Amino acid sequence: MTSFLDTTPPRAPEGYGNLRGSKAFVPLAHVGLNNATQRHNLYHATTTIRNKRANAVEELPDWQQLRDAGSALKEDVAARMPELLLQFEEEVTKRGGIVHWARDAKEANEIIEGLIRETGETDVVKVKSMATQEIGLNEHLESVGINARETDLAELIVQLGEDNPSHILVPAIHRNRAEIRDIFVNKMPHTDESLKAEPAELAEASRIFLREQFMKAKVAISGANFGVAETGTINIVESEGNGRMCLTLPETLITVMGIEKLVPTFQDLEVFLQLLPRSSTAERMNPYTSMWAGITENDGPKNFHLVLLDNGRTAALSSPIGHQALKCIRCSACLNVCPVYERAGGHAYGSVYPGPIGISITPQLTGIKD
Repeated sequence: MTSFLDTTPPRAPEGYGNLRGSKAFVPLAHVGLNNATQRHNLYHATTTIRNKRANAVEELPDWQQLRDAGSALKEDVAARMPELLLQFEEEVTKRGGIVHWARDAKEANEIIEGLIRETGETDVVKVKSMATQEIGLNEHLESVGINARETDLAELIVQLGEDNPSHILVPAIHRNRAEIRDIFVNKMPHTDESLKAEPAELAEASRIFLREQFMKAKVAISGANFGVAETGTINIVESEGNGRMCLTLPETLITVMGIEKLVPTFQDLEVFLQLLPRSSTAERMNPYTSMWAGITENDGPKNFHLVLLDNGRTAALSSPIGHQALKCIRCSACLNVCPVYERAGGHAYGSVYPGPIGISITPQLTGIKD
């Protein structure tokens, strides 16, 4: 095996993927500032989320100690990345999975396209994934005649609305109920003007639409919240159950995982599975926690492929200060307390990673100096 760890660390390629905007922040920010509806939507959503999070965090007397433990574990991963990645590959392979190494977004997309082509399918379902947004996977697959259907409700809203995500956790945070209702009426074949802009009706409409996608899908694509070097385990946390459907029903599962998502041991998940739900969705525990390692006969997918993505991550690791951005577990709490994000909106940043973490991690991955 030839690993990208043995060569000059790559950066995210220019003109590819969703890390670089078409314009600078300031002119895009003015577009957001002038959108009164979006500003109202963001103010309401971020205020609600951060207040709920504050209450959830206050319940834990050792919250800061948990954060310190998570930070220390991530420092350990950064210091031992080559060793842990090789251990992870060995364990995944031992359990029947196939590991692919992708230097950058272009290489990752080509690998995934090839894996889908091998199945003969042209339709795939997806679990919400920041890594696939980062590399522009949906756009790439569409360009080669493969339809990738998002199954997370917020991602589905963005996709049907021919929009871009504006938040790490809640991609459609800039949309209100009336806008979502109009998108569904225009883009979902079983809806009509009788659909009301009520959460229960909107959820039911999406449920009917997505169930059809789940039942016919032979290929699914996921991201990963964590990967365990010790056991080859992949972990995904979610709230809707769409992820569980994608991870269990199709015959082929392809997971795209940024190499920084590693943790050394299975016990280390104890720390992160306490931190992530409370910090992101203000839940004591997320409703669905899925874990798998390789394949199991007569249970779940018959084929499992893991694409390990660099795309600037090893380059970021070489920075004494910048590597700290790779500690991020994508909880999005920094967006919900940021007054600039609240007023300018996520699209102003030009990157799939907006807000405070975006201005930290995007330059690390792209090598942008400004």
